[in-house]
Amino acid sequence: MDPNSTLFSLVHLQSLNLSDNHFNYSQIPAKIGELSHLRYLNLSHCNDNTFSGEVPPQLSHLSNLLSLDLRSHTLPPYDLVNHLQLKASTFTSFIQNSTRLEHLRLNFVSISSSLPHSLTNLTSLQTLSLYNCELHGEFPVGIFHLPNLTFLDLAENQYLRGMLPNFLSRKLVVINLPITSFYGTLPASIENLTSLSWFVISNCNFYGTIPSSLGNLTQLAHFVLTDNVFDGEIPNSLFRLDNLEYLSLWGNFFEGKVALDMFLKLKMLNVLALSQNKLSLFSKNKAVNETTLPPIQWLGFGSCNLTGEISTWIMNLTSLSYLDLHDNNLQGKIPSFLFMLENLTVLDLADNMLEGQVELDMLSKLKKLTFLGLGGGNKLSFIEGKNTSNLTFLSQIQMLDLSSCNLVHFPNFIQRLQNLTELVLSNNNIKKIPSWMWNKTTLQSLDIRSNLLSGEISPFLCNLQSLVVLDLSSNNLVGMIPSCLGSFSRSLQFLRLGENKLSGSIPQTYVKGNSLQLIDFGSNRLYGPLPRQLINCRMLELLDVSNNHFNDSFPFWLESLPQLKVISLRNNKFHGAIECPSKCSFLKLNIIDLSNNDFFGNLSPEIIKSFKSMTVSSTNHQVQFKDQIYILQNNVVDISTILFPMYNKGVVIDYHERQYLHDMVAIDLSCNKISGEIPDIMGSLNSLVVLNLSYNMFIGSIPSSLGKLSNLEVLDLSFNSLSGNIPQQLTELTFLDFFNVSFNNLSGSIPENGQLSTFESNSFEGNNNLCGIQLVKKCEDHHFKLPLPKPDGDQDSESESFFESNWRIILIGYGGGLVAGLALGNAFAPDVVRLLKRIF
Repeated sequence: MDPNSTLFSLVHLQSLNLSDNHFNYSQIPAKIGELSHLRYLNLSHCNDNTFSGEVPPQLSHLSNLLSLDLRSHTLPPYDLVNHLQLKASTFTSFIQNSTRLEHLRLNFVSISSSLPHSLTNLTSLQTLSLYNCELHGEFPVGIFHLPNLTFLDLAENQYLRGMLPNFLSRKLVVINLPITSFYGTLPASIENLTSLSWFVISNCNFYGTIPSSLGNLTQLAHFVLTDNVFDGEIPNSLFRLDNLEYLSLWGNFFEGKVALDMFLKLKMLNVLALSQNKLSLFSKNKAVNETTLPPIQWLGFGSCNLTGEISTWIMNLTSLSYLDLHDNNLQGKIPSFLFMLENLTVLDLADNMLEGQVELDMLSKLKKLTFLGLGGGNKLSFIEGKNTSNLTFLSQIQMLDLSSCNLVHFPNFIQRLQNLTELVLSNNNIKKIPSWMWNKTTLQSLDIRSNLLSGEISPFLCNLQSLVVLDLSSNNLVGMIPSCLGSFSRSLQFLRLGENKLSGSIPQTYVKGNSLQLIDFGSNRLYGPLPRQLINCRMLELLDVSNNHFNDSFPFWLESLPQLKVISLRNNKFHGAIECPSKCSFLKLNIIDLSNNDFFGNLSPEIIKSFKSMTVSSTNHQVQFKDQIYILQNNVVDISTILFPMYNKGVVIDYHERQYLHDMVAIDLSCNKISGEIPDIMGSLNSLVVLNLSYNMFIGSIPSSLGKLSNLEVLDLSFNSLSGNIPQQLTELTFLDFFNVSFNNLSGSIPENGQLSTFESNSFEGNNNLCGIQLVKKCEDHHFKLPLPKPDGDQDSESESFFESNWRIILIGYGGGLVAGLALGNAFAPDVVRLLKRIF
C-alpha cells in the first residue's frame, strides 16, 4: 500500500472498501486521516493479513465514520498473531471523536488494554465486535444499555472481566462472551431481551441457576453455557423455546431427572450437548415417532447417568454426525442401527457396560468417521475379521479408543490409518508395539498404559515428533529410557513411563523451549542423580521419580521451575539436609513427597518459607489441576482418569473423578532421619491439608502454631521423640480427619474438647506419660492436667487448669470427606500422585 497513492487525493470519498486483498503486511498509511468525509471504511481481510503494524493515530480524525471494519477473518490453519496493533490512546481518541459510529469491528486487532468508558456514549452504536483483541480489565457495564446495540462479541479476551446487568434494552440480538472472565449469575431481567437470538457464555465464571424467565426469549436459537459453574435443575420454561437450534449445557453442575422427550419436542434443535453434569436422563416413551424428531446432528450425553440399552429413537436421526454416550451405565450389545448412521463423524461409547463383539466390517458404512471410542469399562471384543485388505472406509479416522477391548496385539488395520492423531489402547493384553507404529508421524497422543508390553523401548519412538502425550506406564518394559526422549519433540507435554522395570539413568538432555508439563518415571529401577538440565523444562508442573534408586541430594534447583506444583521423590536414596544453599522460592509448589529417603539434619525455617503457595488464604488458593481436555482436529478427548487410591495400613479409600483435587496441599517427610525441633513457622502454611512428619527423629514440643492450619485434614507426627503436652490449640483444627501422635514422649492430658476427642486410642498409644479418656490411663482430675515431672524429679508439681465441665464430644460433619480420598498412614503410598498424573 503506497502511502503516496492518489487514492488519498479523493478527499470527498465517503465509502472505502479494500477488504479481502493482500497488501503484503504494509502499514495502514497515515494519510487515511485526510479522507475526512469517510462514513464507511473497510480494511478487513480473510486469512492472509492485509495490513500489519500500528493503526495510525490519524484514524481518530475520521469523525464522520459510521462504520469501521479492521477485522482479520482468521481461518485454519490459525494464525495466532494479531498483526495489527491499536494503541489505547488512539482508540480512546477515535471513540471520543467518532460519536456517530454505528458499527465497530476490530476482531484480532491487538488493543491490549481496558476499554475506554467513552464507549458508553456511542448512542448510535449497533455492532461492537472485539473478538480476540487481548482486552483486560472491567467491561463498562453501560455498553449493555446502549439503546441501539444489537450485536456484542467479546469472545476470547481471556482477562476481560464483567457482569451481566439488569437488562432494559429489547434490541440485543447477539451476546457472544466465550473464553472471557465474565462472572456472576444470569439476571431474571434477561427476559427483556425479546430479540435475543444468540447467547453464548461458554468457558466463563458464571454460576447459579437458569432463571425461568429465560423461557420468554422466543427468538433464541443459540444457547450455550458450556464449562461454567451453573447448578440446580433445568427449568421447564426452556422447553418453550421453539426456535432453539443449538443448546449446550455441557460441563456444569445441573442436576435432577430430565425426560429426553422434552428436548425432542424442540422442533428446530440441531445440537444438544448435556455431557458432564449431574443429570439423570430418561425417556418416557421408548418409541418416538420419526416424524416428530428434530433435525439433530450433534448429540452429547456423556456422563449423564443413562441406563438400560441405547435408545432406538436414535436410529431415526439420519443426519446425526456426532454421538457421545461415553461414561454412562448403558448395557447390552451395541445396536446395529448405530453403524447405519452414515453421516457419523464421532461415535463415542466408551466407559459404559456394553458387551459383545464388534467386527471391523460393521463400520463399513461409516465412511465419514473421524473418532471411534469403544474402550473404558465396556466388555467388548474387537475383531478385525478376515477381510482387512480394503479399509478405505476407515481412511478418515483420526482418533481411536480401543482401551479394555481384550486385545492381545495391535490391530493391523491401524497401520492403514494415515490421518491418525490419537490412539488409546490402554488396559489390554498387548505384548509388543509393531515397528510400523514409528512411521505414524501425524500421531499426537499414544496411550498404551496397563498392557503386557515387554522388552526395551525402541529408539525409533523418537520419530514421532508431533507427540503431545506419550503414556507407556504400567507395563513390563525393561532396559534404559531412550536418551532422545528429553529432546526429540518440542510439542511433548505429558511423558509417562512409570510402573515398569526400566533401569539406568534418565535422559540427561532436555531441549530448551520444550513443552513438558508432566514427567512420570516413578516405580522403576532407575538410578543416579537427577539431571540438572531438567531446569530447561520451564512448563513442568509435575515430576514423579518415586520408588526408584536415585541417589542425590535435595534438588533445591527445581525451585527455578516457575510452574512446578508437585514433586514426588518418595522411596529413593536421596540424602543430606533438606535445604537450599541460598534463599530459594518454590512459587507454585503444592505437594512435596520426600518420604522414605535418607534425609537428615534439622528442618530449617527457611525451607518452610520457600513454599510460597502453601501460605495463602483458603478462599484464594486453588491448585489448577483441571481435567485436561485435548482438542485435536475439532474433536474432544478427555484423558483424565478416575481413581486416586491411598493406603493406611491396609485400608484403601478411593476418591472419584472431579472431587476437588485442586484443593490438595501436602507435605510428606515421613520415614527419614530428620532431627531437631519442628519449626514453629510450619504453622504459617495455612493451606496445608496433609502434614506427615512421622518416623523421624524430631524432638521438642509440638508447635502450638499448628493450630493455625485451619484446612488441615491429616496430621501424623507418630514415631518421633516429641515431648511435652499436646497443645490445646490443636482442638481448633475442625477439619481434622486423621490424627496420630503415637510413640513419642508426650505427657499430660489429651485435650478433651474439639476434634481431638473423636480419635481412638491408637492415635495416642506409646506415650507413657499421656492420659485421657481414649487411653487405659485416665487422668486423675478432670479439672486439671496431670503435673509435668520436673527434670530433677524432686521439685513440687504444678498443675494447669483447663476447660472441662460436663464436656461432650463434638462430631464434625464433612462435606466431601478427606480431600482427594486421603488416608495417611506413615507415608504416602506409591500411588499418591497417580490421580494427579491421570488428571493431566
